[in-house]
Amino acid sequence: MEKFGKSQPVTRVEDQRFLTGHGAYVDDIALDGALRAHVLRSPVGHGRITVLDVDAAREADGVHLVITAADLEAAGITDGIWGITIENRDGTPAADPERPILARDKLRHVGEPVAMIVAETLDQARDAAELIELDYDDLPAKLDLAPGGEPIHPDEAPDNRAFDWGMGDEDACAAALDRAAHVVRMQVDDNRVIANSMEPRGCFAEWNEDRLHLSFNGQGVWGPKAQIARILGLEPEQVRVTNPDVGGGFGMKAPPYNEYFVVAHAARTLGRPVRWMSERTEAMLSDHAGRDLTHEVRLGFDAEHRITGYRVDTRCNLGAYNSNFGQIIQTTLFSKVMMGTYDVQDTYLHVEGYYTNTTQVDAYRGAGRPEAIYVLERVMDTAARELGVDPWELRRRNFIAADRFPYVSATGETYDVGDFARVLDHAESAADRDGFEARRQASADEGRLRGLGMAYYIESILGDPSEGAKVEFNDDGTATIYVGTQSNGQGHETVYASFLSDQTGIPFDSISVVQGDSDLIAKGGGTGGSRSVTVQANATLATVDKMIAAFTPYLAEKMGVPESEIGFDDETFRASGSNLTPTLLEAAAMARADGRTDLLMHEARATLPARSYPNGAHVAEVEVDPETGKVTLDRYTVVDDFGNLINPLLAEGQVHGGVAQGVGQALCERVAFDENGQLLTATFMDYAMPRADDLPMIRFETEPVPSTANPMGMKGCGEAGTVGAMAATANAVLDALWARGVRRADMPFTPARVWEMLDGTLEAAE
Repeated sequence: MEKFGKSQPVTRVEDQRFLTGHGAYVDDIALDGALRAHVLRSPVGHGRITVLDVDAAREADGVHLVITAADLEAAGITDGIWGITIENRDGTPAADPERPILARDKLRHVGEPVAMIVAETLDQARDAAELIELDYDDLPAKLDLAPGGEPIHPDEAPDNRAFDWGMGDEDACAAALDRAAHVVRMQVDDNRVIANSMEPRGCFAEWNEDRLHLSFNGQGVWGPKAQIARILGLEPEQVRVTNPDVGGGFGMKAPPYNEYFVVAHAARTLGRPVRWMSERTEAMLSDHAGRDLTHEVRLGFDAEHRITGYRVDTRCNLGAYNSNFGQIIQTTLFSKVMMGTYDVQDTYLHVEGYYTNTTQVDAYRGAGRPEAIYVLERVMDTAARELGVDPWELRRRNFIAADRFPYVSATGETYDVGDFARVLDHAESAADRDGFEARRQASADEGRLRGLGMAYYIESILGDPSEGAKVEFNDDGTATIYVGTQSNGQGHETVYASFLSDQTGIPFDSISVVQGDSDLIAKGGGTGGSRSVTVQANATLATVDKMIAAFTPYLAEKMGVPESEIGFDDETFRASGSNLTPTLLEAAAMARADGRTDLLMHEARATLPARSYPNGAHVAEVEVDPETGKVTLDRYTVVDDFGNLINPLLAEGQVHGGVAQGVGQALCERVAFDENGQLLTATFMDYAMPRADDLPMIRFETEPVPSTANPMGMKGCGEAGTVGAMAATANAVLDALWARGVRRADMPFTPARVWEMLDGTLEAAE
């Protein structure tokens, strides 16, 4: 029998401690007496180190240790930070330059770690950093996405190009575009953003009895554990990694960063705990950034307005080094949903990645899928205008039909189910599209422009399809579930406890959730790619099945019936011929009394048979003041197909957060560097984040088509809001500006940029 969550909107139980100041974040739990670490960072975008003298700093008051690249090498720490690399179109490997833990020989971006000072107090560490003599010869900064310029890695990428990658049949795509009745050509830019999680990055480390414990505010512990052990030359069993409460991750916090390795080395060297916490400007200089790419697009249509072929040529910014996932974000991950929900097979994706003297770019809420849907849905809107057809009908005409599933996409993804037209019809009604013209006229009567924009998205759930879960029955009559994912604010404690309660009858308030400790569960995939609830629920089902199978022979003896007669109805064990109907908690208590400790803990791993593909329609409505260029997002509607939901309330919260991040990028967020690679937007005085009054009330509804890729019928929802929001908002702005002659509009739509678009100066400059 298939088992499903009961889909109840349970309020998050963890919010009580968060809202009352009782969260246990990394800066709250660092050990008493821990030494404080401060990082000296590169002040320039590109330079060759000529002097690095730390002698005076080492003698400063309170200083216990100063660590440079030379010190790490002397301690036998010579490996750099790991990153996935891909293969070029010609079969050669992409560039893989060393990413040192601390800068050695060269400085490659402002904020690159150069040295770490460890002292009794943070003020002492900062004061000592002022005594370090760092001299360098300036080198020209490389900032553009084109071959040439001063080489950042002369041996590995002399022209600063990291890779030249392709996917698809280039000749078939060219032929499809050649035979098209109409080809839409467009350049689309996707601006760089900074994640700006509410809690900046931080960590602490302690060394006890030849064993390291590193705690950092990340998105999982097992990947970082492997990297810590590799770089520090430790055996895996010598390393314990934990994640406490985490105040936002968004992909940015998934990998281990430079500072964590150095803090761990300092704790081992000194035999004392060491803690480090980033400040906001420090985070803006050193956290992995998101997006930052530009596309040249060609989309072909036949005479009936059906798409014949689609080609995307992308240039993406990797920053100064390969980040952990930087090379795959805009290549293989982008390709997962390149053709979106449209029935087209002739596609070609060509991507060139470039090194620049900027912070690394990596995963940011969606990791390649928002970028793919953004460019596709922007060009679909432009195509509708050029073809003179309704943009909603153009999408309907090209949707993969509901009877075509399972459908293998042009880039090899197997979409299990979908009914995109039904979801779009729902969105058209929910957004009151019929009433738009009256609202547009009302805005015009007040001298303002109004635009309606829509985007239809699909995303591929990423990450390890395998996950583990462990359930333990405790002495006090409660149960604990240990999970391999990591909450960054999504409400996992509520979701996992409620799902286990649904499947077992264990009261919700008798279940506690434990996460983020590599000592307590053997293996886990962490959180990322919207994988968490789907893979963790699947693992929980496997654990429950194992638990029921283990208790059945024990209870058969107690109930005096054959094992085959016993059933479990998600609440109690039952058998005809016996008046005993024990719950799992009662069965565990019986086992404990009988000394059957083997029945008090159950663990299983499970692998999803396939990925799920959440999809849906976003509809944005904006009003533009042509006198000032200010864009007001007036209405926003989302209709999602998330399949079956465990907790609709938390799913809606995830969508709200994702929409806010997508809208933030569209309307106000933008990273700016000067010609020397200096970050000009390194504080919230200069980097605009969306505020509450920038967003309307978001209407959220669902049109579920249960997935066949997992036994729960679920589809991930964590990143979906961002995947659809960027294009819907951008399309709405261009719709508002179109009547005034604007034909190209790129994010962010700040008042100054929109005013320049209306004035014609921005388009002329480009």
